[in-house]
Amino acid sequence: MAHEFRYVQSGDCTIRVAVEGTGPLVLMVHGFPESWYSYRHQLGPVAAAGFTAAAIDVRGYGGSSRPHPIEAYDMASVIADNQAVADALGGGKAILVGHDWGAPIVWNTAWADTQRFTAVCGMSIPHMGHGSAPMIDVARKMFTENGLFFYMIYFQDEGVAEAEFEADVRDTIRRIYFSWSGDAPDGGWPIGKKHGEAFLPGMPDPAKFPAWLSDTDIDYLVKEFEGSGFRGPLNRYRNFHRDFAVSSRRAGTKIQQPALFVAGDRDIGIRMFGRDVETRMRDHFADLRGFHMIPGAGHWNQQEKPAETNKLLIDWLKSL
Repeated sequence: MAHEFRYVQSGDCTIRVAVEGTGPLVLMVHGFPESWYSYRHQLGPVAAAGFTAAAIDVRGYGGSSRPHPIEAYDMASVIADNQAVADALGGGKAILVGHDWGAPIVWNTAWADTQRFTAVCGMSIPHMGHGSAPMIDVARKMFTENGLFFYMIYFQDEGVAEAEFEADVRDTIRRIYFSWSGDAPDGGWPIGKKHGEAFLPGMPDPAKFPAWLSDTDIDYLVKEFEGSGFRGPLNRYRNFHRDFAVSSRRAGTKIQQPALFVAGDRDIGIRMFGRDVETRMRDHFADLRGFHMIPGAGHWNQQEKPAETNKLLIDWLKSL
């Protein structure tokens, strides 16, 4: 069974959703710089397991609306999009799955709305509660004040990263996807860059891409980003203070729904969180049923290791 695109209205925005199957709704939310297409290997197997598999284009991406204001991409807005999709396609209920930025989005969605969302799986980025300060302020102290480059800081100035990424979209996609993958050498993510440098220099682009991302896959992603541009995706990084203010209402509380965490053991995303991630993460969940590291996978685990990811995901879904 092939997927079909459905379109859901969320306030002034339209959210494009790739849908396959019937049954309880499994709502999949991608990260940066991705697409519903990041879940192309999950839609069929999740549908075959007895669920409605639904992968969205997050606002700002692909076939979804692309509002201009930065504040249109705050966490409250993307939570509202997930709620609208749950209401339209799941009868007001959904199980959440998120990767990269999609992970904080689904963690916060489940945290905020225990009635609509019955379970939550995050990939790559763990949930560590509210925190003592907005992440962007912590990053400035750690990196900027020491003269070091940090990509989230680089993304703050409107138009700068957009111009770099949109100058050659294919080059951007290739370098980011390879450098954050399990196939990249240890130096795939440049170390020691100085504050003020650009993002892409130093990130490798292999002559032949690993088989998990074909030329056809890259062509699809390039077409999507040539159409949407990068402003919307980058605006998600420009809302840390707004997001912090909203999540402060839930400070000290745990995510109550049954939860799952999956990441690659070569993922740079989880490495940013230091040691003892599982132990620290469990303090913020009432029912964390699994914490799994997939051997050999980098940041894009559901694309790099789809069979391993699908088994973990579907076993958890069937246990709910």
